[in-house]
Amino acid sequence: MDTKIKTRERVRSHRQRMRAQGMKPITIWVPDVNAPGFAEECRRQAKLAAEDPASKEVQDWLDSVQEWPEY
Repeated sequence: MDTKIKTRERVRSHRQRMRAQGMKPITIWVPDVNAPGFAEECRRQAKLAAEDPASKEVQDWLDSVQEWPEY
C-alpha cells in the first residue's frame, strides 16, 4: 500500500476517534521563534512593557492572583 494512503487513512481514523470523543480540530498560528528578527522584537516589546508606568501595578496584581502548587 502506498505510504501516502496509509498516512491519510491513519489521520482520518484518528480524526474520527477524536470527533467521537466530542473534539474538533482547529488550526492556530504562532510566532516562529526561528524567524529573523524574532528575538529583537521580543526584546523591544519586553523593554516597552518594562518601561510602562502601569507595568509594576499589573505585575503586582498578577503575582497576587496566581496560584503556585505546594511541592
